[in-house]
Amino acid sequence: MQQPFRSRRRFLGMAAAALAGIAAPLTAPAAEDVFPTRPMRFIVPFPAGSGTDTTARMFAKKIGELTGQGVVVENKPGGNGFIGVQTALNAPADGYTVFIGSNSTLSTNAATFRKLPYDPLTDFAPITLLSRGPCLIIVPASSPYRTLAELLEDARKRPGALNYGSGSISYTLYSEWLNELAKIKTTSVPYKGAGDAINGVMAANVDFAVVDATGAIELARGGKIRALAFTAPQRSPLLPEVPSIVEAGLPDFLAYNWVAAAISAKAPPAVVKRLQDLFTQAGNAPDVRDYYTRQSTELILSSPAEMRQYQKDEIVRWKRLAVVAKIPLQ
Repeated sequence: MQQPFRSRRRFLGMAAAALAGIAAPLTAPAAEDVFPTRPMRFIVPFPAGSGTDTTARMFAKKIGELTGQGVVVENKPGGNGFIGVQTALNAPADGYTVFIGSNSTLSTNAATFRKLPYDPLTDFAPITLLSRGPCLIIVPASSPYRTLAELLEDARKRPGALNYGSGSISYTLYSEWLNELAKIKTTSVPYKGAGDAINGVMAANVDFAVVDATGAIELARGGKIRALAFTAPQRSPLLPEVPSIVEAGLPDFLAYNWVAAAISAKAPPAVVKRLQDLFTQAGNAPDVRDYYTRQSTELILSSPAEMRQYQKDEIVRWKRLAVVAKIPLQ
């Protein structure tokens, strides 16, 4: 009497499992809610041509290929990066607007402004540190300075007479750090971004500038500007004739720029994780790795937690430097 019941129960169980197997593929995609399902945009707080912009475009192209969705890069320069920051934070916190910032917007602003219209640690959720690269100290191609020593010697003789182009507050800090280490005094000429500062050097509107190497290497190789030093312990293979900062006589001036991806802190954690995965996949593409190797730039691809700690450490460092260089809070 019990056998038919057990057989029927076994049959119903098998039938239910079979139906579940059929239904699962139909419902799984909806449950996963695959991201992204439409085009995205990357907000860059600097003009086109900057190192941050170049990185944004590199990753936009790769992530577009990975997802099958377009990724548009929007440049929002000006206001010490505030315009780009507010554009990113005012967008819906759904993951479709990603902020591609740098040390200036994500760390140094916090050390140099009395009151920021945003907090880089609480308003943004970190996604990943993307890259870190040295700077170049550059002068116009027509400059009388052939070496860093010549530039510094003249600056010591004429305090305040020489001026430098500054593409952001980070470059101001770097240049003031150079002033402090070399015991010179030079005057800041602010620009909207690193690309504009480089153009200022090319036009000989300023005497020198500390700039992101990625945006200046080709111009230096082409003779449109002159590079006096590469701010790393070793020379760049792309500019083998340019001394490292150690060889140039200022071994402590290891000025690095970094680029990172972040999103509104209101974005869902699952979206942050998905974006981190996408950036990591894009960064591990052979052509992307080859590009950064050729640029003498370190590809980092950190976790969100590692990026957040790096931000905190940088803010502490820049606050100390701002005090040492006597930079007044803005």
